[in-house]
Amino acid sequence: MPDLDWSDLKHALAVAEAGSLAGASRQLGVNHTTVLRRLDALEATLGTRLFDRKRSGYEPTDAGQAVLAHARHMADRVDEIERQVLGRDRELTGVLRVATAFVIMEHLLPAPLADFARAYPGIEVEVTENAFLVDLSRQRPEVVGQSLAHREADVALRLSGHVAEHLVGRNLGMTQCRIYARRGAPGLPQNVQPLQALVRDAPWVAFEKDQQDRIYDRWMRSRMEQANVKVRVDIFNATAAMLRTGIGIGLLPTFMEAAHPELVAVSEPIPELAAPIWMLTHPDLRQTARVRAFMQHVGDALAEHLRAI
Repeated sequence: MPDLDWSDLKHALAVAEAGSLAGASRQLGVNHTTVLRRLDALEATLGTRLFDRKRSGYEPTDAGQAVLAHARHMADRVDEIERQVLGRDRELTGVLRVATAFVIMEHLLPAPLADFARAYPGIEVEVTENAFLVDLSRQRPEVVGQSLAHREADVALRLSGHVAEHLVGRNLGMTQCRIYARRGAPGLPQNVQPLQALVRDAPWVAFEKDQQDRIYDRWMRSRMEQANVKVRVDIFNATAAMLRTGIGIGLLPTFMEAAHPELVAVSEPIPELAAPIWMLTHPDLRQTARVRAFMQHVGDALAEHLRAI
């Protein structure tokens, strides 16, 4: 039997992930006829049908399930080999991809990132404003088997008390949250008050009810059942925008204060919402020169800033 072609297996994985030739072709960036040709070639090589073609889409057969399981393991090995090769990089050049939350990008990262760009002109930093921690050990399904250049990120900045065990990095410092109101707004509190009174008496700008992942969402759900909620939004920047209108009070990280002098804190810091900011990477990448330089240069600057807040 001829040797299996990894490219054929990669196309079969894409069909399994997408459930269709068209979806696989979009994920891989090729024509759907190419996907079909690769799939036909793989089935011919193995002498068995890997997918049932149904009206609902392509569903793996029993044989297909077995082949796909091995192909996924091969994809993991390809990722590992590429990461280890990249991890030997010692040049302070190239592209560095950073994933972070929008609120960190807007309020904490600009100045340290600009300083880093000046200090290391050979490194091009790409920032993805992503509120969720990227799994740096895996590529996205649509780019499995493609170049490592398509991986989501080299470094992630995450505002969370929980980090994946397989990642490495540093805790840059703690963040705090308080309740804020527009300064001088009629009918809104203007000085620090007990949280219970704020929930009971003031109108609120809250988060969406169906948000579940963030500690802030869980806190709001536990507190806001009887609150007078005027507006619901999904991110802190939208909260700040609504607070500036004077429609109500709302929750913000204290590191946003400097950008919003028109807002005044009306609560003490909320202990259960204190959270660290982590800078993370994959173990295979931590010795890469540009990753190491970024984590030290930008990490030190962010840590110093957080200590000063």
